[in-house]
Amino acid sequence: MELTNYQILLLFAFGGLVAIIGPLVLSRLLRPNRPNEEKMTTYECGEDPTGTAWGKFNIRFYVVALVFVLFETELLFLFPWAIVFGNEQLNAETAGQWGILAMIEMSLFILILALGLIYVWGKGYLNWEKPEVNIEDTKSSVPDNLYDQLNSKYS
Repeated sequence: MELTNYQILLLFAFGGLVAIIGPLVLSRLLRPNRPNEEKMTTYECGEDPTGTAWGKFNIRFYVVALVFVLFETELLFLFPWAIVFGNEQLNAETAGQWGILAMIEMSLFILILALGLIYVWGKGYLNWEKPEVNIEDTKSSVPDNLYDQLNSKYS
């Protein structure tokens, strides 16, 4: 029996779904399910969550993220330039003309990026304010005997 193109496409789609859903269902069936209060809490880098998820963030998080995205996307323009500039398949006549023009253009581009970095650095947007740590606030909210029980159960 010969399959048509649509049947082959459906077979690949079905195989893809099985490859995606199969391991998820299998892991759900095989994994242990022992929820407790500690496991169900929100994980925030090892810190106990305080307040609601709608808390206010320092604006520096957003500024640093935007500066990162800005410079990373701008640096993506360097890769095609480097590929074309380094391509040795250009003939000798056009290589000299395009090489100097490309070098001037990319130097101007990098200069603008450097000026942007100097501006952001000068404004102090890259400085990070470290919070004061209170030793009393860093103590674990889970009693030590619960950790001992858990460790003795699985050791």
